Amino acid sequence: MTGTRRTIEVFTAGCPICEEAVSAVQRHACPSCEISILDTRNAAAATRARRLGVRSLPAVAVDGKLAGCCARRGPDEAMLRAAGLGRPVP
Repeated sequence: MTGTRRTIEVFTAGCPICEEAVSAVQRHACPSCEISILDTRNAAAATRARRLGVRSLPAVAVDGKLAGCCARRGPDEAMLRAAGLGRPVP
């Protein structure tokens, strides 16, 4: 937490699902929450997202830490291969 403010970063790609996440964060934020919306199509926002370990969008970081609901998500090669990726249809 930065002083008396809680820093909330919402990482988006500008899609409707990301916009729903932004709206939800804004709805539930308290007066001491400082919300930043970071569009990962912007190089600086994408760099920040990578530094925090963002692997899928939308994602939310609170006080510089990726929220548990947003951690360890994203494509997993082993799971994709198990689902059939890279295997021809018989």
